[in-house]
Formats: sequence, C-alpha cells, structure tokens
Amino acid sequence: MTVDRSADAGTGNSVDIDTDPLREGVSSSAGAQPVTRTTDAPALEFRPGRWIANWNAENKEQWESAGRAIARRNLNWSIFAEFLGFVVWQLWSIVVVQLPGAGFNFTTSEIFWLISMPSLVGATLRIPYTFMVPRFGGRNWTIVSALLLLIPAIGLGLCVSNPETPFGVMLLVAALAGFGGGNFASSMANITFFYPAREKGWALGLNAAGGNMGAAVAQLAVPIAITLLAVGSVNLPMAGWMWVPFILIAAFGAWKYMDNLTSAKGDVAGSIAALKEPHLWIMALLYIGTFGSFIGFAGVFPKLIKDYFPAFSSIGVGTVALSLAFLGPLVGSLARPYGGRMADRMGGARMTVASFTAMAIITLTMIWTLPLKSFWLFLVLFLMLFTASGFGNGATYRMIPIIFATSSRAAKAGASTVETQRLASSALGLISAIGAYGGFVIPQVLNASNGASGSYTPAFYGFVGAYVLMLIVCWAFYIRNANRNAMGHV
Repeated sequence: MTVDRSADAGTGNSVDIDTDPLREGVSSSAGAQPVTRTTDAPALEFRPGRWIANWNAENKEQWESAGRAIARRNLNWSIFAEFLGFVVWQLWSIVVVQLPGAGFNFTTSEIFWLISMPSLVGATLRIPYTFMVPRFGGRNWTIVSALLLLIPAIGLGLCVSNPETPFGVMLLVAALAGFGGGNFASSMANITFFYPAREKGWALGLNAAGGNMGAAVAQLAVPIAITLLAVGSVNLPMAGWMWVPFILIAAFGAWKYMDNLTSAKGDVAGSIAALKEPHLWIMALLYIGTFGSFIGFAGVFPKLIKDYFPAFSSIGVGTVALSLAFLGPLVGSLARPYGGRMADRMGGARMTVASFTAMAIITLTMIWTLPLKSFWLFLVLFLMLFTASGFGNGATYRMIPIIFATSSRAAKAGASTVETQRLASSALGLISAIGAYGGFVIPQVLNASNGASGSYTPAFYGFVGAYVLMLIVCWAFYIRNANRNAMGHV
C-alpha cells in the first residue's frame, strides 16, 4: 500500500494523507466522458493497447470528469483478480485435510510442507511482482497474473484425482499456488497510480480487503463444492476446477475493461534505499507477527481443527459439508481496517503493543483450556486471535509512513517530504513481502514441534514468546523513545 504525506501548512509537520480506508468514500461518475480537456493539464490520450497518457489524478477537473470512472473500473476488476489470487493461495490449506479420505498416505510433516510452500513462494514473488506493473502495464500484468492462476488451479485438480501422485509433484503444484500470493503486490502497486492522495486510503483499503476475503471465501466454498454432488465421499478435484471459470472471467475482464498508465513508474532505487533503513527491518519483524500470524494461522486452522477436534472438521448441512475454519480469516480481514482507524486515534505503536499483548494472552488461554476438549471454546479463542492479528495488521501498517517521515535516517538528515514519502512507499511493499513469510514459518514451527514432541503445544508457547518479544521491541523503539525525545507517539 502506498501512503502519501504532505506538510501541514500550519505547523510544517508531516501529516498522513492516505488515511484509513473506512474514512472516505468514492462516488461513481456514471456520466463521465472518455476524454476531457483541463485548463492546467493535458487531455487524456488513449493509445492502442489500452494505454492512457497524461494521467494526473491530482488534477481535480480531470479526475471529476473522466478519471474517477476510469479508476473505479480498474479498481473493481483489480479486486476481483486479487480475490482469486488469495483463493488459489489458500487452496492447499483446505485440501490437505481431505487427502487421507481420498486415498493419499502422506505424513504429518509432508502435509505441513504442502500447507506452507504456497506462502514461501508467494512471499518471495511479492518483491518482483511489485515492479511488473511499471514494466508491462497494470492491465497487461493483471491479465498475465490472472492467467497464471490457471496453472495451480488445474494442477491441483489433476494431482488430487490420483492417489498415486508422488509427493514431489504435489509439492511442486502447491508451490505454484504462490502465484496467488504474489498478486497482492502487483495489484496494490497498480491501483495506487490511479487514485489521488485524498482517496488512496479508501481505494487501497478496498483492494486489500477484497483480496484478504478470498481466503475466507475459499475455506467456506471449497468444502461445500467438493461434497455437493459426491454422496458419501468427496469430489476433491473440484477444489481446483471450480475456480477455472472465474479466473477466465477475471482475465477477460482485465483485457476488456482495465487500462495501462504511461505514468506508472517503478522505483528500484527507492527500494534499495529503504533496505538500508534500520526501521524497515524492525517493522518487518513486527509485521511478521501481525500479518504473518494472520496468513499462517489461516493456512493451518483447518488442519488444527482436524487434529484437535476431528468430529468438527466437517459439519454436515443437508447433503453438503461445511467447515467453520473460514470464520478465522473472515474476522481477521474485517478487523484490519478498524485497526488502522484505532491507530489514528490512539497511536499505531500503542495499538500494536495492545494487539501483541492480546495475542499472547489469547494463545496462552487457548493452550491452558485445551484439556477441557471444548471445540466451541477453542473456536472462540482462535477467532479472538485472528481478530487481534487483524487489528495489529492495520495498526502496524499505519506506523510505517510516520516512522519514515520522522525517525528514519533520511528524515533526521533533513530529507524532503517527497524523499521520505518515496522511502515509505518502497518500505510498505517490502515489509508486506517479508511479513508474508509468516505463512511459511508458522506451519513449519508447528510441524517441528509435532515431530519433536508429538504435540503442537511447544510451538504455541514459542508463539507466545515471540509476541512478547515483539511487543517489547515495539515499546522500546516507538513508545519509550517517543517519550524520551518528546516527538509524539507513532
């Protein structure tokens, strides 16, 4: 997500312009004309291949007459494509719990590798995906990135149709699901070029929320689809095949209705400069704890329910099976924008510390109540954990532009607002990529714990320790130092 900052005319202090996505709305302009001339900007120029030149979202006349309608159209199709990216990214976390019933004989360790591999690849792809929009065009890359989702979707359908499929092949196809994780970075990079600073928060908030919801929808829809027409069994290949028509619609919609902007430029130099800032690595650690927990637990939640409470792994509703695992990513996705809003009011650092405190307490409570063998208590506590991580996602992300504007090496050396904004924008993309590695770390820590002790409990105690460490780091760098330097809370 890109956050723009400008100087407050009254104080000279840097203030946020890209605000919480719930704060502003975006109205439609149904009667907008395709081309408009403005008094202070060149007319939009439409070129072959759906390229648009002279785009300037900050020009109010251009924006109101034509730009808003174009941006909204691109946003709608971007949300749909990114939504499907998250769906594909999460498919293996849903399918693995059904593999034994379909005749596959994989070890617990192999199952966890199938869960975690998409996150490993997806997190890694987020970095190069960020630069694909400036290189190929937002519309063009959305078409390509959507069509790439066909490979893991169809591959999954083929792999799970034959119980003799080697584990190595299954792992490769699971890794290709990482294409879906990479889509987030290119989608967010593309949409930020379309919107003016005053509406970026709303647009990027919708784009991010639409993507995150894909994890919840997949965990709700797949169990229903694979049991709908399979009486007494499961039609596991349907988990992949059911998304093929939607992927084709997304690619067609991007081809037909989206646009490329000649003004979309990459910033490799800004990313390299951001990597040299110590605050990037501190915030990346915190984001692994918040977003990494969200995506990591979203991946393992169906497996944990299956292992701890097998009777509740699949709940029969008529002729279909329903998994309650979708509730986790659902509440986590919905909580994220509210975390950003509360960070605006209370301070991002305070909200992040509060989130880590809640996550540590909730995890401890879950560990200590497991002997009660109450599924509903387990479910409620895990939903609280997802909610706390969602609040932390929003709060942590809101801290980044403020930190780079006030506390980075560049800011302390007297860099301009434009330069600190550039660093913050690059840092946001890099931190989102690093945070996604939590989706790999959490399943592998649980796997190692189970292999060493036969229990997941040591892993959960390790997560508690990590949350405590992260809240101390956040307090030490962004609350204690703020008090000492009287610079205000981040």
